[in-house]
Amino acid sequence: MLHGLGHAPLAEFVPAGGLRVDVVSITPKGEIWVVECKSCRADFAGDRKWQGYLEFCDRFFWAVDSDFPDELLPEETGLIRADPWDAALVRMAPESRLPGARRARLLRDIARVSTTRLMALVDPMGVSGAAS
Repeated sequence: MLHGLGHAPLAEFVPAGGLRVDVVSITPKGEIWVVECKSCRADFAGDRKWQGYLEFCDRFFWAVDSDFPDELLPEETGLIRADPWDAALVRMAPESRLPGARRARLLRDIARVSTTRLMALVDPMGVSGAAS
């Protein structure tokens, strides 16, 4: 879905020590979106870190399946409904623009991690300790 919107998504990104987002995505306009995937009520209830992700994105979304109880999700966040074959943007997240210095650092870090992962696929022997 994100590719279809023209985004450049990256899975399993670490924006800061102790945090790991499921997906960070750069939009064609340069916005940074974070998407957290939740499989069930217990998965959501056990997530104590998601609010810490808000300072590392312009928009924050949950991606859940059709059986997930929407009433658990904060209304001030975005919602993506997904299944194994497709996904749809159900509720747009409100924008909370990142400060310029943080945006620049995040874009640099996303580029470095993406490039390192790509090079590890292209030349596994040439990349030691691929970034995560």
